[in-house]
Amino acid sequence: MARVDYAAVVQRAPVPVEAISHCVWLYFRFPLSFREVEELMLERGVVVSYETVRRWCLKFGQDYANALRRRRPRPGDKWHLDEVFVKINGEQKYLWRAVDADGNVLDILVQSRRDTAAARRFFRKLMEGTGSVPRVVVTDKLRSYGAAHREVMPSVEHRSHKGLNNRAENSHQPTRQHERAMKGFRSVGGAQRFLAAFSGISPHFRPRRHLMTAPDHRLEMIIRFAIWDQITGHTGLTTAA
Repeated sequence: MARVDYAAVVQRAPVPVEAISHCVWLYFRFPLSFREVEELMLERGVVVSYETVRRWCLKFGQDYANALRRRRPRPGDKWHLDEVFVKINGEQKYLWRAVDADGNVLDILVQSRRDTAAARRFFRKLMEGTGSVPRVVVTDKLRSYGAAHREVMPSVEHRSHKGLNNRAENSHQPTRQHERAMKGFRSVGGAQRFLAAFSGISPHFRPRRHLMTAPDHRLEMIIRFAIWDQITGHTGLTTAA
């Protein structure tokens, strides 16, 4: 890559999509700060400020995540739901997450409470976002799930058992890693925006490696990088930041 100060020219000239897509990939794929992405780009000969990286992730991250979601197959009919607490500006909030049987993230929602109203709101957002209704929902023993389930999707089988919900609980691990790198979230809106994009991009580069041989995993990653290049326009195009 040529050494170019994109931060200086971002308002005056088109920016290579390669630089944007690589910065967005680094930030959402690995537990890195904006400054660490800036340093990695500098090692490649690209001078770009961490503030420019932040703007690119904010502007393009959700679009890339949405494009990846549109390419995914229809979600399975067995959904796993879970909620964990997150610290936002020193206050405890709750991150609600749903994944299907293959571990694909269906939706996330940051809320202040974990009561029936919060569970009901998440159920409705989940069905609206996926455009479907599951055959089975699996949750932990939180009673709010049962009450919301009876109101929103009474015809769906509900399995409530702590041990059955490991898939949803495990899906929180990448979020925890990135949360530590970011030194916590500063606002509910900021957390929701980041996690909405993160949950669409990060899983794309995390196939179920433990079920694959090394050659199969490499082939799968080549395919996934090709899809990323397609949805980000990384084929010699440029875009305005």
